[in-house]
Amino acid sequence: MKIAVTGSIATDHLMTFRGRFADSLVVEQLDKISLSFLAEDLEIRRGGVAANIAFGMAGLGAQPLLVGAVGEDFADYRSWLERHGVDCASVHVSESRHTARFVCTTDDDMAQIATFYAGAMSEARQIELGPVAARVGGLDLVLVGANDPEAMLRHTQECRSRGIPFVADPSQQLAFADGETIRRLVDGATYLFTNEYEAHLTEQKTGWTAAEIEERVGTRVITRGSDGVTIHRKGEDVLSVPVAREVRKADPTGVGDAFRAGFLVGLAGDLDLVRCAELGSMLATYVIETVGTQEYHLGQADLLARLEESYGAASAADIAPVVRCPRP
Repeated sequence: MKIAVTGSIATDHLMTFRGRFADSLVVEQLDKISLSFLAEDLEIRRGGVAANIAFGMAGLGAQPLLVGAVGEDFADYRSWLERHGVDCASVHVSESRHTARFVCTTDDDMAQIATFYAGAMSEARQIELGPVAARVGGLDLVLVGANDPEAMLRHTQECRSRGIPFVADPSQQLAFADGETIRRLVDGATYLFTNEYEAHLTEQKTGWTAAEIEERVGTRVITRGSDGVTIHRKGEDVLSVPVAREVRKADPTGVGDAFRAGFLVGLAGDLDLVRCAELGSMLATYVIETVGTQEYHLGQADLLARLEESYGAASAADIAPVVRCPRP
């Protein structure tokens, strides 16, 4: 199954604040907010939703096609991704802008405050999916992730016009997009991914009810933090999958991207939706246990053992033929 992952490619600057943001917020004064937080740690890591998803998929043995825009400073990052099995041949390189940057501070409650600099990402709107499909002999699925808004609209429309199934994953861009834009991104998607807050935001901004959204997409997948994942399809019972067991919490950045990576690898391996969600949830725990979105290490035996511990022997047995981790 040939899957193209479109979206942001960025460098993450991750900081830690020893305290709670909530203790510094005065609800009545939010319109005049002026705050700074003293961060104890700074980690500079590779990131961006598309790159994170592609990295996770490659770590499970898939061969994802990364599609996005970067600056000329991308050389080292490209080498890293290609060494880990990601196809970067369709990445557009800007001649004038730096690769996007994500600056995020996380407090002791795992709450986050972040800023995203788009940079070269704004040139993603120049990318056409047709040549990508031609290069690899066709595409079976395209994930349209958070990216330059015009690029997201272009990729979505091109998938419709070319008859390519697509995953709508607008995530962070939901906060900035208006209802009409979100409707254009969501309508006709084979899969729609959001977290719980984004699910409500999608309904609020589009004016569509949950039932109306289920009429317009094939499968709606909603991640709910510690409450796991729910999967919604028109006329069928809701599927619920609990979170996988974790060893520790280090940093939540990139957890949703890892879930998507695991889910997509499950789809590529013809697993049912529950098994896809279990694999996604398991991969997400590796990320939350590690600082950085691409710093975790996967071993086949460890992954399957942890799947069995979280979801049972049948889950591990079903998933085992689908994943090919680089280490035994």
